[in-house]
Amino acid sequence: MNVKIEPSWHRLLAQEFDKPYFSQLTEFVRREYASGVCYPPASLVFNAFNLCPVDRVRVVIIGQDPYHEQGQAHGLSFSVMDGVPQPPSLQNIFKEISSDLGVTVPMSGDLTRWARQGVLLLNATLTVRAHQAASHQRQGWETFTDAAIHALSTCREHLVFMLWGGYARSKARLIDGCKHLVLEAAHPSPLSANRGGWFGNRHFSRCNDYLRSVGESPVEW
Repeated sequence: MNVKIEPSWHRLLAQEFDKPYFSQLTEFVRREYASGVCYPPASLVFNAFNLCPVDRVRVVIIGQDPYHEQGQAHGLSFSVMDGVPQPPSLQNIFKEISSDLGVTVPMSGDLTRWARQGVLLLNATLTVRAHQAASHQRQGWETFTDAAIHALSTCREHLVFMLWGGYARSKARLIDGCKHLVLEAAHPSPLSANRGGWFGNRHFSRCNDYLRSVGESPVEW
């Protein structure tokens, strides 16, 4: 796997590419893609970074693992390709947006439109074996994406980090809460959302209010 990533991210994370763990990760991913079906397609592994250069990032939404069924994952957390049925977590995200902002729930689950507005849709693990959730965890991706989160926190100001669920909330340690807005809530998956803590969090209006307060335009969710 050649590291074909947007130039500003390549510069920001250059040290990571030279570390032993990344070489080991690269070999693991190459073997996995060569030996069976993996997601997302290899050309889209760094899609979140490629759609959202460092200086354009305004919001970061952290997921855990890519979708592992055919046609779903395309390198953006929570997002599915156009025409693919919306997974339950994404349905709950859209329900909260509709309730919070009074907008119509979109037909498409493709969140590329968010990425192009500066929303970094970052999974902690960037690849997965088909039909096997979490199959590429603890191979080095988390080290790499943690470095990306920390680097963003360090080199930028006034970003909004949305941390949903216990795993994403554990990333708060990487973020300078004095420089950025950190929003935490339950995960939008039905199991977590129905227990409370997801619906009514108003993260999307709170995000836009913050962006306006620092002179940025709001996100069209």
